[in-house]
Amino acid sequence: MLENIEINPLLERLPPHLKQFIKPQNYELYTYQDQAVWRHVMRKNVDFLSKVAHGSYLDGLKKTGISIDNIPSMYGMNRILKEIGWAAVAVDGFIPPAAFMEFQAYKILVIAADIRKLDNIEYTPAPDIIHEAAGHAPIIASPDYAEYLRRFGEIGSKAISSAHDHEMYEAVRKISILKETRSEKQNPELDKEIAAAEANIERLQNKDVEPSEMSLIRNLHWWTVEYGLVGTLDNPKLYGAGLLSSLGESKSCLEPVVEKRPYTIDAAYQDFDITRKQPHLYVTPNFATLSEVLEEFANTMAVRKGGHRGLQKLINSKSLGTIELSTGLQISGHFTRMITNDDNEVVFFETTGESALAYREKELIGHGRSTHKNGFLSPLGKLKGINLAIEDMGPRDLQAYNFYDNERIEFTYESGIKVEGLNVTGQRNLNGKLMLIQFTDCTVTYKDEILFSPENGMLNLAVGKEIVSAYAGPADYYSFDLVFHESDTKTIKPVFSKREITIQGLYEKVRNYREENKINKPLLEKLKSQVENEYPEQWLLVEEIDELIG
Repeated sequence: MLENIEINPLLERLPPHLKQFIKPQNYELYTYQDQAVWRHVMRKNVDFLSKVAHGSYLDGLKKTGISIDNIPSMYGMNRILKEIGWAAVAVDGFIPPAAFMEFQAYKILVIAADIRKLDNIEYTPAPDIIHEAAGHAPIIASPDYAEYLRRFGEIGSKAISSAHDHEMYEAVRKISILKETRSEKQNPELDKEIAAAEANIERLQNKDVEPSEMSLIRNLHWWTVEYGLVGTLDNPKLYGAGLLSSLGESKSCLEPVVEKRPYTIDAAYQDFDITRKQPHLYVTPNFATLSEVLEEFANTMAVRKGGHRGLQKLINSKSLGTIELSTGLQISGHFTRMITNDDNEVVFFETTGESALAYREKELIGHGRSTHKNGFLSPLGKLKGINLAIEDMGPRDLQAYNFYDNERIEFTYESGIKVEGLNVTGQRNLNGKLMLIQFTDCTVTYKDEILFSPENGMLNLAVGKEIVSAYAGPADYYSFDLVFHESDTKTIKPVFSKREITIQGLYEKVRNYREENKINKPLLEKLKSQVENEYPEQWLLVEEIDELIG
């Protein structure tokens, strides 16, 4: 996938599960009409945005290799972006939010290679190269904003999603594709599909579900990266890509009818509708404030708080996630169960299916999916009647409490969970804290329930007083085969009719006249008359001809 992209060290660092989303740009598939659409939007935008956009916009266009006259190529963008420490890749429409944010964490701009059709020239619900390249790219010329974008990706990629999030993602992807489908005439079947897709989105939006971390941080992303304003409430400047790439909304957003709100963490709890213009927008005084609010929100996330709430979020998500214990031991898998005590502290947890153990994001040797193919479980907490936590015990402490290698041992946690088995060995972290103990012929019980029995094999007991972090995805991405994502909805590539092919030929002819500086007014007047009579909907072609006629 990377053979046609200018070599950029950032691209080489990408893990396989992100590389799977990279698609060839196929620059040769852009039509002459596509080039005219790009040129029209950019000429209008640059003229208007030079007055109302953040100060880094114009300089950013140059620094990111974006010209007014031609759709940018990934090759050219990467050659120039490399100088400011970023890169760019082409993808197919919307990709999952977690993947999008993780690309940002690697300082890589994700660019949907398609371009909006003429009917949607002012605004498109689908991500396209105008939105991604001309909207997102220029503002990263501001170092404060670029760091915010990177940090947002780092934090956002750890946000825990829900099944509802995935449904919403597929629904939004579908409607954006349908609305951007090329068609030269009325299509009742397509209209029906769009109506059904809109009804499905409305159903999902009205569904009474508790917002997940991903849905909340996605709101923050929308109200900043996509639709953010910066400055004062009375005189804001545009920096959000959705505004910078929309001919219509870049102007209408500044009108008094659009409410301007001070940007705070409250924006995380304000939903949005991707298919309509925004009735309100948030204004940050500067880009540093964006980072402050992001850190404030991150302090509410399970990745920093851990505990029973964090683990419960992972259980509810039914997706691959990770918990980290106070010893630094990381357990990745699909979490299905926990037991808590009266103080809501987790005293037992369990995963199902393939799981893996890691430390500092690196899989522990011998503790990958093949070892833990049927899941992983362990009690947590302190031992009953012993003030010293297991993780804080040195070799002499362990001997004092009869934790001898190759000796049978029985002990009880404060929670009442009992462990009895043959102690084989232990494993410590870099700080010398015990984080894993192996037992054979082992039984774990809680009240009248057997949680683990000898026929289950070897017990790998996780050592830790508490869960300090919980987040989406594995600790070590190489522990799991994550190269599998295929959206249920595919983008629709245009198939041109004879009429449309003829129109493309006219756009080509006009472009060649301009580039070769062949200004034959009588010939151009005749061509204009032909377009107006035979192709009255091609107003952009008429505009291109008028520009040459003067």
